[in-house]
Amino acid sequence: MARRLAGLCLFLLPYVAQAQPKPQPLGTWFIGTVQLPARERGWGGFVEGQVRSNTLFDQVNYYEVKGGISYDLGPAFSAMVATGRYHTYNFRDLADGPQVLETRLWEQITMSQNVERLKFEHRYRVEQRWFGESTPENVAIQGRFRNRVRYRMNLMIPLNAMTIQPKTVFVSIYDELFLNFKAPHLERNRVYAGLGYQIDRNWIVQAGWVNQYDQAPVNIGDKNNVVLSVMYRLHRKNGERERLPTQVD
Repeated sequence: MARRLAGLCLFLLPYVAQAQPKPQPLGTWFIGTVQLPARERGWGGFVEGQVRSNTLFDQVNYYEVKGGISYDLGPAFSAMVATGRYHTYNFRDLADGPQVLETRLWEQITMSQNVERLKFEHRYRVEQRWFGESTPENVAIQGRFRNRVRYRMNLMIPLNAMTIQPKTVFVSIYDELFLNFKAPHLERNRVYAGLGYQIDRNWIVQAGWVNQYDQAPVNIGDKNNVVLSVMYRLHRKNGERERLPTQVD
């Protein structure tokens, strides 16, 4: 009996190995943000660019540009409307142009709360997505227009101060769910952990790791990436509230 089981395992092994998805190489995300924080009640905004590569510092295959305006409803609540363009390429032949070209509009509410030095941020977002250039398979699956809902819970912990201010080292951790109105409803889950440093009133840098798991509608599987980000903050003369240096997207 044992010999039969061993023979069966050896017979099935090539098929099991073939069915397993190949591990994805470690990718890289570069993020640059310019932010105008709002007063305790008032208008703010941002512009941001991202470049992503399929492998570590090589095989660039994606970039996005986006911007938006925000309005602070009080010391703990903020609303935003923003838009962006998202380009996905085949890194083997960038001259062919984007495989997927997406235009996105979104509305969101952000709520923050502090428990001593623990800084929590809850972000609720609704997205409207239009797809231009795309492969026939992608169009057949997701269509030319698709809605999406996102929720992100972010935790920041300053390590050498009670608040995040100049010369502060901090830890940033978040988990974000991406949900569709159409089945399958869970599209993506994104987990991030990183270390940041606020250099002065204007400059903030972070380095971390993000795991992005895609379930639907096109890609299935997960990919790990190194994330390097730089944020430059413009400042108001007075009345500016504390704001966490979270990633905009």
